Amino acid sequence: MKKTAIFWFRRDFRLEDNTALNQALDSGFEVLPIFIFDTHILEDIARDDARLSFIHSKLESINNKLMSKGSSLLCLKGKPLNVWQQLIEKYSIAEVFINKDYEPYSKERDDKIKQLLENNGIPMHAFKDQVIFEENEIIKEDGNPYTMFTPYKNKWLKTFQSLPLKSITKLKWDSFVKAHHPFPSLLKMGFIKSTIKVKDYDLSQLDHYLQTRDFPAADATSYLSPHLRFGTLSIRQLIGQLKPNHSTFLGELIWREFFMQILYHFPKVVNQNFKSKYDDILWNNNEADFKKWCEGKTGYPLVDAGMRQLNQSGFMHNRVRMVTASFLCKHLLIDWRWGEAYFAQKLLDYELSSNNGNWQWAAGTGSDSAPYFRIFNPMEQQRKFDKNAAYIKQWLPEYGTTNYPQAMIDHKFARERCLKAYKAGIA
Repeated sequence: MKKTAIFWFRRDFRLEDNTALNQALDSGFEVLPIFIFDTHILEDIARDDARLSFIHSKLESINNKLMSKGSSLLCLKGKPLNVWQQLIEKYSIAEVFINKDYEPYSKERDDKIKQLLENNGIPMHAFKDQVIFEENEIIKEDGNPYTMFTPYKNKWLKTFQSLPLKSITKLKWDSFVKAHHPFPSLLKMGFIKSTIKVKDYDLSQLDHYLQTRDFPAADATSYLSPHLRFGTLSIRQLIGQLKPNHSTFLGELIWREFFMQILYHFPKVVNQNFKSKYDDILWNNNEADFKKWCEGKTGYPLVDAGMRQLNQSGFMHNRVRMVTASFLCKHLLIDWRWGEAYFAQKLLDYELSSNNGNWQWAAGTGSDSAPYFRIFNPMEQQRKFDKNAAYIKQWLPEYGTTNYPQAMIDHKFARERCLKAYKAGIA
């Protein structure tokens, strides 16, 4: 049987500038591209999950390109370790190529598969691809990870100045295995196409990003985050397009890598406070209050508009994310983990590190957080960033009518209650 290299798509759904794929195509072996629909993940998502529909459409596009060159994508479904055992039995595998994933589940999965492959004499090569700098490349002089963003960002920028950004767009099409594999439908896998669609990213407004980014009605965001999450765009190609006046936008990309290295070095943050001094806070965790927040029926228009936008589109404006998260934790005294889990179900751009980092930032429990006594006033945020209620009216058709609910809690009362609870919890 002819020796074959395998490239495994995971969160890098593109053919262009794909580090591990290019390494595989340079290996000297014909390359079989595969994707595994992981049942460990599938069993926890809705039948019409929009992210699965997006992944499926991107894989189909990749498969169509491969088919035009006489190759195709092999899609498999199951527990990854079992799938790899079957691949080992069916193919004569010379080498396996992957791009690194840094989340706890992914690391554990990859370690087990690497061991399985090595037990069968097959090397697995893992490459940095979804970030500019990975977990141990931006660290303190003493070798410890940064836990504050600003010094991390300064070191990131300094190191980046001497970094050559290489982007590979020309593929060795002849190096793919010539084969035709049937491409599975969503229906065959037990799912249906979502009515929620992932928007194409738009970088045309980056020149005005600093001036417009906090105003949700302007709709001036790039919609880039799902594309970074699933790797439909190379981070190197993206940063290569930025101009000197795009430094604020670049800062947001650095936040993404900061939270990734926090998760890598401090995996406890998945379900624990980064700052353990907050562990004794007594959350109210009122289920009826949580339900109102989830449904966007709190009586605070900016909060409700954000939650309706999330529920209907899988997206929420970043400024509004901060307001809604702060409201849940500090006005309603509901554990950040409840909100983090709800966002994880709904967000098209859900990424464990960023979602967790931002929720802990809002709650004051994270590595580099807003202080616990910083409590957003939702009405003041509305006056600052949506003074004409254009965003609010877009998502709350009943706004201004008797059908819109009264505020479920008084801001002054909630603020004082929050300060008291936090002070008692960290005493």
